[in-house]
Amino acid sequence: MSEEVSPVFQAGLAQLGLSPQVGEAFVRYRQELLEWNARFNLTAIKDPEEVMLKHFLDSLSLLQVYARPQNVRLLDIGTGPGFPGLPLKIARPDWHVTLIEATGKKTLFLQHMVDVLQLKNVEIIHGRAEEIAHKSAYRGAYDLVTARAVTALAGLLECSAPFCKVGGTILLPKKGDMTDEFTQGKRAASQLGLRLKADTPVTLPGLNDGRRLLHWEQQKPCPPQYPRAWAVLTKNPLG
Repeated sequence: MSEEVSPVFQAGLAQLGLSPQVGEAFVRYRQELLEWNARFNLTAIKDPEEVMLKHFLDSLSLLQVYARPQNVRLLDIGTGPGFPGLPLKIARPDWHVTLIEATGKKTLFLQHMVDVLQLKNVEIIHGRAEEIAHKSAYRGAYDLVTARAVTALAGLLECSAPFCKVGGTILLPKKGDMTDEFTQGKRAASQLGLRLKADTPVTLPGLNDGRRLLHWEQQKPCPPQYPRAWAVLTKNPLG
């Protein structure tokens, strides 16, 4: 593996059962991200090692919980410069990954990375999740739905549930004390056809700072009125 991949990142890959060779793709991803970031401000994290851990390894932490290896349809809402969807695609190249992002410069970067890394079966959608969720082609179409740092938990669930298949998984990375947010999120989940399956701490090296993965199961179809418009769901969250 390239010397640019730190022992901590290598240890994280090993803990997840990923080949050391996967690290080479992440070195290239980091290089492109930091170069584009100088022009387009894609991320506040600029330290090369922090990119590897707090963006890439943090994204891969979902594999601690979601072990299904093949034929997965993944949707990443508000992916920004690709987190967590693109790192998961690198680790699981057979997955079909859809990335939703509302900012045009970020979708340009996503397409650039797909081309640079020669990734197949990646769909990039420039748009808003709460609008796309009402399109029949995307509703109830995904095995795994995720979103990172988009809005509070109740809003995340309202945006995510419409995309998830019955029996599918919504997996949301969170961090820190979120007692009130969690209570409201669980009440919202009951209105969206969801149940909480697990609340799992992230145990990967370099990420022992209160990160957790909230694992929800879609037990029945999300009611058709959800998600509501963004201004409504953020100002008047469910729960």
